[in-house]
This record gives sequence, C-alpha cells and structure tokens, in this order.
Amino acid sequence: MRPIATAFLIVTLLCFGKANSQIKQTAAPIWGNWVRWGDQLDGTYCNPVLPGDYADIDCIRLGNDYYAVSSTFQYSPGFIILNSKDLVNWSIKGHVVNDISVISPAMNYTRMDRYGRGIWAGAIRYHNKRFWVYFGDPDEGYFMSSAAKPEGPWTPLKHVLAETGWDDPCPFWDDNGQGYLVGTRFADNYNVHLFKMSADGASLNLKSDKVIYRSEGSEANKLYKFNGYYYHLFSEVRNHVRVLMMERARNIWGPYEGPRQLSEGQPQFNEPNQGGLIQTPGGKWYFLTHHGSGDWSGRIMSLLPVTWIDGWPIIGKPNAAGIGEMVWQAPMPVKGGGRVVPQSSDEFEGTAPGPQWEWNYQPRAGKWSLIQRKGWLRLQAFKPLKNDLLQAGNTITQRCYRSVTNNATIKIDVSGMANGQRAGLSHFGSPNYAALGLKCTGTVKQLEFFTKDSTIAGPVIEARTLWLRTVWGLDGKSKFSYSTNGKDFEQFGEIYQLNWGSYRGDRLAIYSFNNEQEAGYIDVDYMHYRYTN
Repeated sequence: MRPIATAFLIVTLLCFGKANSQIKQTAAPIWGNWVRWGDQLDGTYCNPVLPGDYADIDCIRLGNDYYAVSSTFQYSPGFIILNSKDLVNWSIKGHVVNDISVISPAMNYTRMDRYGRGIWAGAIRYHNKRFWVYFGDPDEGYFMSSAAKPEGPWTPLKHVLAETGWDDPCPFWDDNGQGYLVGTRFADNYNVHLFKMSADGASLNLKSDKVIYRSEGSEANKLYKFNGYYYHLFSEVRNHVRVLMMERARNIWGPYEGPRQLSEGQPQFNEPNQGGLIQTPGGKWYFLTHHGSGDWSGRIMSLLPVTWIDGWPIIGKPNAAGIGEMVWQAPMPVKGGGRVVPQSSDEFEGTAPGPQWEWNYQPRAGKWSLIQRKGWLRLQAFKPLKNDLLQAGNTITQRCYRSVTNNATIKIDVSGMANGQRAGLSHFGSPNYAALGLKCTGTVKQLEFFTKDSTIAGPVIEARTLWLRTVWGLDGKSKFSYSTNGKDFEQFGEIYQLNWGSYRGDRLAIYSFNNEQEAGYIDVDYMHYRYTN
C-alpha cells in the first residue's frame, strides 16, 4: 500500500462487553487505549490482535496454520513472515530477503537513503507445493521469491517488473495452473493492471497487460476465486477516507461487476483496510487487516469477522446499509491454543539475532558478531555517513508495542569502547528519535541523552557494565534510566514522546558508531522487553 496520511481522530468511549457466541457490537475503546488486546483466554479476542507495527498485512491458510506477511521498508532482513494457529496469537517465522541491498544499493549501509520506501506491501500464496511472495518497491518495481517452507530458505529475488511507480502486487493461479499478477501503477493515476505470468512466476507477459480498474487511490490488491467468480479486492479513497472495495467477474479479464463497498472507512478507527481474506477449516471467514493511518504505534493489526451477503464478503459487522463496520471483540476463530506473542526479548545465545530483530538498512558484514564472545552480541563501531543516528550503520531494531506497561532493558559491556564512539539504547524512527548511552572521549565514558535536536550530558561512568532502560505506557511517553548494578535505576534525560515517521511506528534500537575513527565496540548481553498482554 502506498501510505496516505489521514487525520487522527479520537473516540471517547471505553468498554469491552463480554462477548457471547455471536458477534456483539461492543462500545469502542479510546483509540490507542489498548487495555485489552489479543486473546482474552475466555474464548474471545479483542482488537487489535497485535498493537504494533505490522503494516500492509496479507494472510493465507495452509492446513491448520496461518501465515501472514508484512512490509519492512528499509529494514533488513526484509519482508517478515508470521505464523499462527488461530489468527489471533502470532509468532515470527522469519524473513524472505536476507540482503535488501540486492533490491537497491540505496538500502546498503553505504548509502541509507530509502526512509519511507524500500519493501512496501505484498502478498503470500501457496501454489504447486511452494510458498510464493511478491512485493513492491516504489523505486524499483516488483520482486518475487519462493520456498518449500515458510521459514525458508527462500530463492534469490527475481525482478518481475523493473519500473518505478508500482505498488501492492498479488499473484493468482487459476485452476489450469496459469498464473496472473495484479498490481497498481500509482504513478499513472492509480490504474490497476492485470498480467499473465510465466510458468515459473518470475516474469510477466507485458503484451497481456490490461487495466481492470481505476479510482482515487485504488491499491491494496488481492485476487481470489470463489464459486466460479474471480474477485478483485482492493481499497480506494472515498470521501477522503480509505474503504475496502470489491469487483467480480466470471472471466478473469472481465467485464467486472461492481464495485461493491465492503466496509466503512471509519477514520475514528484509523481506517482498517488493507489485508487478506481467510477461511478457517470450519468454514468461518475472517479478514486480517491493518489500520491504515499511523500513530507512534504504527499500523496495528486487527481481525474482522466476515459475513457473506448476496455473494459478497462484508468485512466487519454489517450495518443497515449492508456495509461492514469495525468489530472490537468477537469469539476466537480457534479456541484453546494458548497465548502466543511475537518474539521480543533476546539472550543472544545463538549464532544470529532472533527473528524479531531487523537492522536499519543492510548492515556491514564483519562489524557484528555473536561468535566473538559467546552469549553476547558484539557491535563494532565505524564511521556513520553523518554524525547522526539515522545515518549510522549497523543499528539493530525491533518493533515495540502500545500496551499498558512496557519495559525494555539492555545490559552492555562498555569496556571495549574507543575515542569518538557513541553507543546505547534508542527509541528509533525517522526523522525523530531519542537515545540514552555513552559517549567516549579519550578514555572517559560519559552518559548522554540525545535527540535529533539536542543533547544532555550526564555523569562519567567508570563501571565496565551498564544497564540502560526505557519504560512507557499507552500514552507513548518514554522515560529513560540507567544503572551500574542492574538493580538501582536512575532516570536521566527528557521524557520523550514516541513518534510516527516515514510511515513506520516507533522502534527499539541498539546503536554503536564512531564519528572519529573505525574503532571500538560494545557487547550486549541481553535485551529484555516486558510488556502487558
């Protein structure tokens, strides 16, 4: 999806009614006040199912497993894959793209100029005993990869369409095995194009190109086939908000009837729109979606029940006009699986960081290691493109959540720091960020808190080991603190309001760079991220 900013509105009621066996129209929470989310362990779930930045979601089912993909922009590894047994409890399975610089050298640590761009929305499908993913890069076009297992290994990327101005592709294979790709050329007035694909799915038959739809902002494309009809699902802008739409035809090339509006835009709920239709083994239908307008928590994930009316899948609770509206609480699609949340804390005991981590741009090989000191992540410092956290290579990040309580703590050994080095813990984004860490001048290590606009110098730290912590709540106001014994923490720096920027929510990050020389390192023993769920 090509992100479009929309006004951030607030509703004023907070109440989660106890759901019965039917979808119940409970009162909406105040936006962002996710006192309850996900699996309630009473046979119901509350939206959002994940109050973190899992934007541009798509989903499929294979047997009793559900697999979802989400955009990752300039972060590496790219194009995250999630796994669930019930559409509510999710874990991270892995990523498709290990080296995002193969998409463009602009996403390497040597250039770092793709904030807000990079890997945008895509889709995942299962065909011919393989998983297939397609995604768009607004500057480079469409890419494809496939794998026998969702955790990989994934094949090297194929450049399916090398042209700027495209987004939101989705593959479809018909009953006879013929493959197609649908996608939006946003650079050409948002025309939606349909192509035939080669047998290996790696190229398009450009002569087959046909525009099957166009409207203001038409994108978020998906293609399905149900009961002899080809269904084209998409979103568009109506009355200044995004809504879900669908058209259908007996022939994939059309003519298509419709379009039919499937959901209300509901800007007060930040426009739930892009996502994927899924049917459970028991025959129930759902729509896994993101909320398309972001705040500091990013574009969060919700699960909406689907009701088929006159051959059209109405997303959410149908209103009097037969158009779906947001549902905040509903029965679990599958009961009894137990609560699962994406990985977050990491003891760094393996040979690679956990799948929750994504580097800011492609990292510099040889400048990080989990082998040089077993059980620790070593981050070696080198010169940034500019003396700025946003231009410093090998910054490692992960998503954070909008929950009642959040506490993220790292333990680092700073004895290897060198003159000019800066290292520590950050709330990270573009263009805004805040960080608490050390600055080494000569052999003196001094605490510092800094943002893109200012720096506050703190005391000299003589200890070999330092603990850094950030805590925040539903309001996203972070308080940083530090400790030299791991028990007694002292707050330092300003209260920092977490931010949305470059179409991404706030992230946690660990950084280490040196604007003076290529020297110095820190060792990270662990990241412990605890939050209310």
